[in-house]
Amino acid sequence: MDTLKEQLKDLYSKDLKQRSNWYSPAAEAYNKVRPRYPQILVDQVIELAQITANTRILEVGCGPGIATVSFAKLGCSILCIEPNPDFCQLAQKNCQSYPNITIKNTSFEEWELESENFDIVLAASSFHWIPPEIGYPKAADSLKDKGYLILLWNKELQPEYEVYQSLSASYQKYAPSLYKYEDQETQEAILKQLGEMSIDSEKFDNFITKNFRTEVNYTLDDYLMLLTTYSPYFKLEQQIKNDLFSELREIIQKKCGEKIKLFYSSAFHVMHKKVGSADIIE
Repeated sequence: MDTLKEQLKDLYSKDLKQRSNWYSPAAEAYNKVRPRYPQILVDQVIELAQITANTRILEVGCGPGIATVSFAKLGCSILCIEPNPDFCQLAQKNCQSYPNITIKNTSFEEWELESENFDIVLAASSFHWIPPEIGYPKAADSLKDKGYLILLWNKELQPEYEVYQSLSASYQKYAPSLYKYEDQETQEAILKQLGEMSIDSEKFDNFITKNFRTEVNYTLDDYLMLLTTYSPYFKLEQQIKNDLFSELREIIQKKCGEKIKLFYSSAFHVMHKKVGSADIIE
């Protein structure tokens, strides 16, 4: 847990402006190739939280609207908070068919609290960017009595282990710190730890979670584009990135052809606002 907490602290401790613009260089790629949330996950969340057309949702960090659209189809009202201007533009485009969606270009930290105004606070692979001492209390304060906090997670896509092993020499040559394989057990352990952080906040109870395992096929181009959307790759110098990706392309092409099989774990964490948890943030 300490290691994960340290990693997350490194993210949410960054300057707010830096966090807000973090994904700008990869915004278009993120929108195109980041995986969607499994429909079975979305369906079960809708059932658990009893989401209908009358539900009012606050989405924290909507990104380009990947999860937003899945809930907007129900006709419910959604206020999306997104600090990244490039993501906001993409979200506006992706959600243009849904007049029930409002998108505000601001951070959750800076957003003016609408106390006890929402049935649901939703965050899809975004809540770990917010300091927990701010995120959980403000989410609770935003919710009506017995409102739900819903956290959705998609872990990083991984190729089959044999394929990943074949890439080891290239990673060791150019970016050894990026050679990290997450099997299903590892990914589910991380998802469990994220859930425990929600419980530790003491703002929510009746915690319910479920994991899902998904297999997808990506073209080689899309897989390499996907890698550019993961934070550790942002730190690579351009020439090193070019050389690494050139070798990865060659190796994967020889082993898999033009398509690569990938796997990832997803999860939902659904919880009730704890009675008496309101603690208004000025």
